[in-house]
Amino acid sequence: MVNAELLAHADSLRAERHPFVLATVVRAQRPTSAKPGDSALLLPDGTMEGFVGGDCAGATVREQGSRLLGTGRSTLLRITPEAKPDEREEGVVVVENPCLSGGTLDIFLEAQLPPALVIVFGDAPVARALVSLGTAIGYDVRIGDYSSALPEDTAAVVVATHGQDEESPLRAALSAGIGYVGLIASRRRGGKLLAALGLSEEESARVHTPAGLDIGARTPPEIAVSVFAELIACRAAAEQAERAEPEPLVPAAHEHHACHHG
Repeated sequence: MVNAELLAHADSLRAERHPFVLATVVRAQRPTSAKPGDSALLLPDGTMEGFVGGDCAGATVREQGSRLLGTGRSTLLRITPEAKPDEREEGVVVVENPCLSGGTLDIFLEAQLPPALVIVFGDAPVARALVSLGTAIGYDVRIGDYSSALPEDTAAVVVATHGQDEESPLRAALSAGIGYVGLIASRRRGGKLLAALGLSEEESARVHTPAGLDIGARTPPEIAVSVFAELIACRAAAEQAERAEPEPLVPAAHEHHACHHG
């Protein structure tokens, strides 16, 4: 697979929200079979498409690339027969090359994870502002489809229909265990709606209503800013919980809104 085909395949993987690692040889010290500019795609199942060296280099790229798929980070991988345990360089992972051919390869491993998927229900000004702002800051924001199930990797659902068919997307999001569920409504109306739905206490606590951090937002764009600020705070809190650090990142004024860590 030549590089043009490889990059086209990478584009299709991004469009389909499939994670992968793009490995590119940036430096080669003879004797090596790979040359600068050679590249490959590493998929989560271990499949590698393209070429960045022989079996030894390929096995190392698979191992290190699989690790990066779990973190979403990128790194420079150096495969060399002259690895020294006491030599460390920031941003570089050095692996000793066990192959008889020798040679040194510097391969840039770039993790390509799909952006967080946010589903917005509604077509009012707030809903449109959510789509516009979310897209601008790098989220994959889509208008909710009542006739289809939520995608499995949905990170957040925001219901901004202003009283029109709010029940079904809320129930679907809660049932799917979506990490962030927001309802655009006043505190009074939102509370009444949740009570009318007959949700459990735990389910009600997972719905952020009024959605967004209390920053005094009034206009649709301001409300959108507050919602994404809360979503980001919840994501940070979830990451912190995974690291078992005790301090919450969600402001105290919004502690009644549970950030579900799924």
